[in-house]
Amino acid sequence: MRFGYGTNGFANHRLDDALAVIADLGYAGVALTLDHDHLDPFAPGLAARTDAVARRLADLGLGVMIETGARYLLDPWHKHAPTLLHDEPELRLEFLRRAIAIGADLGAEAVSFWSGIRPPGVDPETAWQRLVDGCAATVKTAEERGVTLGFEPEPGMFVEDIAGWRRLHAALGAPAAFGITLDIGHCRCLEPDPVPDCVAAVADHLVNVQIDDMRRGTHEHLEFGEGEIDFPPVLRALDDAGYTGLVAVELPRHSHAAPDVAARSIDFLRNAAHAREETR
Repeated sequence: MRFGYGTNGFANHRLDDALAVIADLGYAGVALTLDHDHLDPFAPGLAARTDAVARRLADLGLGVMIETGARYLLDPWHKHAPTLLHDEPELRLEFLRRAIAIGADLGAEAVSFWSGIRPPGVDPETAWQRLVDGCAATVKTAEERGVTLGFEPEPGMFVEDIAGWRRLHAALGAPAAFGITLDIGHCRCLEPDPVPDCVAAVADHLVNVQIDDMRRGTHEHLEFGEGEIDFPPVLRALDDAGYTGLVAVELPRHSHAAPDVAARSIDFLRNAAHAREETR
């Protein structure tokens, strides 16, 4: 089991420092959220900065997933805007193109993205067509660069569950490059099936896993042990699914205590992995 940690949980650290702490704690990789202070894809000198990050990852022995959930990178006034559902999605599409290029240059295991929330005044049919068109363009770019995409169902967004991902996957023609990013906490939050069953249901398409604790009906990323998830069966389900990618801790609101939270998290996950083996 290869555990990673999301850099959006180290928002108050320089990226080099965050990577060093994550590696020193024994994580196998990072889920790198491209953001203002963490490999900004729109700042000057991107190629040189990407090369420096690639060397840093190699020196530390860290694998990498690329995440695109930065809150105010594209619009300082509106969280996550624009998305693929907006009237003018071009900046989002350009961001995804750049994320794919960075992913290719870093040898990322996948590039993860989501639909966004349906904007006011945009009807569901229009939003759906915009999403399909934007995803199709993004898949084409990913295929050209040899990059795998992980589309994440996100509670409260236009595509919020596994059923929505399946519909989108089918509408795109089931491209091999279009996998699923599964957040374990989201499964507990809103999926009708037990969390291990959710893992099994998408085993053939699973390219990225985020892990955190959560409670039913509440989309709040919690430290392990603060929610309702029983983790050893979840880790067993990932093993049974044949998943070999990163399982990255997703605690984006814990940057104020990042080193301590990351230390507690990997201790918890190691214990859960040990318990998984004992109960086989």
